Formats: sequence, C-alpha cells, structure tokens
Amino acid sequence: MGQRAEVREVGLRDGLQLVKTVLSTEQKLEWCRRAAAAGMPEVEVTSFVPAKVVPQFVDADAVARGAVAMGGFVAAALVPNLRGAERAFETGVAKVNYVLSASEAHNLANVRRSTQESLDDFVRIVARRDEVAKGRSLIGAGIATAFGCTISGVVSEKRVVAIAEQLARAGADEIIVADTVGYGNPGQVERLVRAVVRAVGDVPVACHFHDTRGLGLANVVAALAAGVHRFDASLGGLGGCPFAPGATGNIDTEDCVFLLESLGYDTGIDIEALVKLRETVEGWLPGERFSGAIARAGLPKTFRAPVETAA
Repeated sequence: MGQRAEVREVGLRDGLQLVKTVLSTEQKLEWCRRAAAAGMPEVEVTSFVPAKVVPQFVDADAVARGAVAMGGFVAAALVPNLRGAERAFETGVAKVNYVLSASEAHNLANVRRSTQESLDDFVRIVARRDEVAKGRSLIGAGIATAFGCTISGVVSEKRVVAIAEQLARAGADEIIVADTVGYGNPGQVERLVRAVVRAVGDVPVACHFHDTRGLGLANVVAALAAGVHRFDASLGGLGGCPFAPGATGNIDTEDCVFLLESLGYDTGIDIEALVKLRETVEGWLPGERFSGAIARAGLPKTFRAPVETAA
C-alpha cells in the first residue's frame, strides 16, 4: 500500500451552491450514502447560511442530521459566522469548516465584514465549540483567495501565512488553503503551501483547488511536493465562486482520486463507484456543466497493473 492521501467530497456544498436545481433532502442524503460507500472519508454535506441567500441549503439541518446518523464517514459543514457554527454544532456534525478570505475586498463582498472581524469571530466559534461540542466537533479554518482575487488582484503571501498562524493559534484543527477563484499556479502553490505548513507546525494543512484555468490537478501535485496530502474535490467538477463569473468549478473528484492513485498514493476510494454516482447526479442536475476526463475516457488498462520498470 502506498502513502495515504485523503480526498474529501465538497460537491454537496460547493458544487450545489450555484446550480439552478434545488435537490431534495433525500437526494442529498443518497449522494452522502453513496460517496461514503465508495470510500470517501469526509463529505462536506451542507452550508449553514441563510436560506434566503442560498435556497439550496434551506434543509441544512435535516441534511446534516441525516448524514450524522449514517455514520461511517466524517460529516462536515461549512459556516460563515458564529450563528452558522452554533446551528452546525446542534446537529452533531463531526467537523465544522469556517471560511474567511485573505483578500479584504472578497471578504467584504462574501460575508460583509473585514478579514479581521472574521478572525475575531473564529475565536468566538472555537470558544463556543469548547462549551457545547468539545471532543465532538473539529474545526477547520479555510483561507479563501489565498492565491489571488478577482476583485483586488494580487494577494500578499505573507498575509496568507500570517492569517494561517492566527487561525492555528486560535485553535484551528486544520488549515485549508483555498484557491477560490482559480488563480494559483504550481510554482506559487508549492511556495505558499510550504510556507503555511512550516508556519502552523503540527496543525494539518489541506488544499482546496478550482480548475478555472486548467491547473487544478497540477496544483495538487505541487501541494504534494509541499507536504500536503489532504484535498477537497467535487464530483464532476461542480461548483465555483459567485465572484468569479464564467469560471469552471472545483477540481473533479474522480480525476483527483485517479491522479493520486496513479502516483502511488492510497486513497481508499473506488473510482468506478464515483463515476456511477456522477451519472446519477448528472440526471438530477440537467443543464449543468460537468467536467472531468475519467468519466469520459474510463480507467486505462494499466491502472494499478504491475509494471516492469526501467530502473
């Protein structure tokens, strides 16, 4: 068995936030069940945002509770503020992912407050977790627009590292470095992610990439070189950022698993089962754009086959 690499499904949250069709609670829970059955260790099942802002998540409580009741995988939820975190804690999800932006302009547009105000709120969220869910819920801290911003352009790498250090000191159980609008390139990714890993010490680091300009999987390889082995991905490449008009979505789950397994990493995930799940989800979401090569071309005959090497 190769070294472990973890792929987490975020299609139920990031993938669904911009689609036209609102899936039923039952469909979302079927997606959870089948992703877990395929070996997915963690699924970000919903987002605790106001339903008037994102109607897709009107059933966030029901989806989160249903996912928790399934067991067998880490049910995670995204939250933008303390109120969202409190709702998530009440459902018993094993992980709450908080997000803020390194870009001040993006943070103001996305959650209507400064980055420092979001950092202050994170401290309150950790304190609240320790009051009501200590030992039951981990808290991941995502740094959005870490590699650039469609509103303000260049984002200081030193600022990203400083934010990661603050989040780690405040009690984050994981730091997630996110290329929210798909601006990152492999050289930049390896440099910045390596700096974040060094800065946060023992706190695990994950990466969240979008494939806006075709560099998503190349950025995964760069992050591996920097020491990261945890990645978010979305079934069929669904998703995207509302502040990146015309952008493609997240890196494709099936293709990301294929890449990692081809490199010799053990993900524990059944790619064929993911492709079948994708076919179901495509039927649920007519007219949406799905990406990814494995679903089109299939797995090569050489996949996982022993090879007589030249060395």
